[in-house]
Amino acid sequence: MVSVRLIIAICTAIIWTTMASSVSALSLDEAKAKGLVGERTNGYLGAVSTSNAETQALIADVNQKRRVAYEDIAKRNGTPLTAVESLAGEKAIQNTKSGNFVESPGGGWVKK
Repeated sequence: MVSVRLIIAICTAIIWTTMASSVSALSLDEAKAKGLVGERTNGYLGAVSTSNAETQALIADVNQKRRVAYEDIAKRNGTPLTAVESLAGEKAIQNTKSGNFVESPGGGWVKK
């Protein structure tokens, strides 16, 4: 069973990477609202369609920060990285605003 501590750590990591990416010219919230990026089931962002360099840079920045946070959480809790990533993906999709894109179980993009 997943511990409450692990869930809190994952939610904190997702929030932190959202706030940390706001220094970019294109914020994560803007990119989501414009339908450029979406939350994937693996805990990382993905490009919803062909994207420009600014969007790709945002995705890379957020995903790199998430990876570092997930690795830290996995190490502290003695949990496999893939388990942390999967749980983070579930939580990120649950917390995605209505109208933004999320990855479906089949791998395609759908509006929440």
